[in-house]
Amino acid sequence: MPEQTKKVQEIPEKESEKQSMKEYKGDSIQVLDGLEGVRKRPAMYIGSTSASGLHHIVYEVVDNSIDEALSGFCNRIIIIMHSDGSVSVQDNGRGIPTDIMPKYGKPAMELVLTKLHAGGKFDKKSYKISGGLHGVGVSVVNALSIKMQATVMREGKVFFQEFGTGKAVSDMKIIGTAQPEQTGTIIRFWPDPSIFETTEFSFEVLSSRLRELAFLNKGVEITIKDEKSQKEHTFLYQGGISSFIEYMNQNKKPLHPVIYFSKADGGIEVEAAMQYTEGYSENIFSFANSINTIEGGTHLTGFKSALTRAVNNYIEASKGKNGKNGKKPEESGLSSEDVREGLTAVISVKVPEPQFEGQTKTKLGNSQAKGAVESVVFDKLTAYLQENPAIAKMIIEKCSNAAAARNAARQARDLARRKSILSSNSLPGKLADCSDDDPAHCELYLVEGDSAGGSAKQGRNRNFQAILPLRGKILNVEKSRLDKIVINREITNLITAIGCGIANEFDIRKLRYHKIIIMTDADVDGAHIRTLLLTFFFRQMKPLIEQGYVYIAQPPLYRVARGKSVRYCYNDAELESCLKEIGRENTSIQRYKGLGEMNPEQLWETTMSPANRTLLKVTVEDAVEADKIFTVLMGSEVEPRREFIKAHSKEVSMLDI
Repeated sequence: MPEQTKKVQEIPEKESEKQSMKEYKGDSIQVLDGLEGVRKRPAMYIGSTSASGLHHIVYEVVDNSIDEALSGFCNRIIIIMHSDGSVSVQDNGRGIPTDIMPKYGKPAMELVLTKLHAGGKFDKKSYKISGGLHGVGVSVVNALSIKMQATVMREGKVFFQEFGTGKAVSDMKIIGTAQPEQTGTIIRFWPDPSIFETTEFSFEVLSSRLRELAFLNKGVEITIKDEKSQKEHTFLYQGGISSFIEYMNQNKKPLHPVIYFSKADGGIEVEAAMQYTEGYSENIFSFANSINTIEGGTHLTGFKSALTRAVNNYIEASKGKNGKNGKKPEESGLSSEDVREGLTAVISVKVPEPQFEGQTKTKLGNSQAKGAVESVVFDKLTAYLQENPAIAKMIIEKCSNAAAARNAARQARDLARRKSILSSNSLPGKLADCSDDDPAHCELYLVEGDSAGGSAKQGRNRNFQAILPLRGKILNVEKSRLDKIVINREITNLITAIGCGIANEFDIRKLRYHKIIIMTDADVDGAHIRTLLLTFFFRQMKPLIEQGYVYIAQPPLYRVARGKSVRYCYNDAELESCLKEIGRENTSIQRYKGLGEMNPEQLWETTMSPANRTLLKVTVEDAVEADKIFTVLMGSEVEPRREFIKAHSKEVSMLDI
């Protein structure tokens, strides 16, 4: 491996720490605007008021602690989910300044927590690098909480102040003494139930993000505790993003050790880690100042460009050494998709003046980040390939096989297109389409088997509901390359019906239905088919899931009849509740073994009618964990799947065998 360059962010010496402590005073805090409008339009600041937005406010507070870590003043963060529904975030950073700001006649801490653009991150003296650039994070959390408490330890004192719905409800006061070396901030908040759709935090969701932050900030210990469940995790990774790659690939078959490099370029610190596996899916995660840029941005563009150029340049150089026969035909100009097959990578940049698109910071816009990443990745990867010819050979072989599969897939698609031109109707013959041609109004039901498909076709509303019966279990795309995928009949029918294409031809604008509903039997086979379909969407049509177009139908398990009264129960708990209410005497109970056992009217009434049905929207809250689950459940490794089944078997209430 090439020698790793020294990190730009050094832990300062004691004298520097004392000087920085002196400089981080009230005059470091600048007030740019007020807090108006946050409670009225919270989605503008946190993305949504759903569970996603609820967890986002925790990240906003944690990001402030991470900024202290990036500046070298914090190495321990503790997050507690309290039994009363509140969350607290504690760090051992410098502590929010508490001195009075003459211009406003208020403590700096109060301004930080009650003013929208108040913070120490604008002049770059107190924070060279930060993720919470906008200075709105903690004040927005305050605005969206019925109560917030701030405790600050600095200068040998413990300061306390209470807030609520964006305002200070008490004056700042000193409540105790602290040791000179005891510094830090504790923010505890109670989310406002009138703002959020739910105020129930998920230990797993928070843990995933905190694990991610620990990978990105090696040497920083992050602990999360749940007082209700007594669960606790502590994350500390000295290996940084190299450990991140190992974590993501632990159930896959890597082709080589993790490739890691870092270097500063033009004031931007670039870190990258990558590893090819025997699989076919790419997993590239990008971060800017520890913020997960889930929509990518200039740094991700630079990485992809450099990767493609470095691999192709290495092939050209090898051709020159080996003569004309040193290069396979399919290696003539590998595409970006070819060189990313089976790749797991993390690209992390530290940018002094990051430009994010939106307050939720999902896409980086700095043009200089593209140049910095492209330069560092190209130079370092080129050197690595030259110094490790055996690994380089495996990577080139992997990429060239991907190119061959891509060419075969293109030929298969071209052949399919020629056939469709000759046919009178290019849509799948089994598709019963709807009459409405506005995708926003249209639904596509993917139904298990011809029998259930027949009932669904008869029971549906033909105006807006289309039915596509699926014969048996579709191909497991987790174990298949693109050339195998595009010749599978059930999958080609699916692709044609949806209309968007797949892989590099995918175009969300061509989507024919804005609700794609998986409707399978409530048994083991149905669950397997559902998982196969979700794997296909996640691997080949991921934007469908990301943009909320994929749903799962919830057919009932039981039909309970007593006299003229008929009820449907969707699980055993509902059945028991129903029987307690109407009585067990003279009650007829029918358990549906499959959708095909329902007549069209019952299927419409219980599962397809918008007035009565229950649909589960498929979302991806955590792409890393979702990738791991699909790898475990559908990948080639048996042992991880066996362990997963053992661990979760108690969560399954009933299995049909």
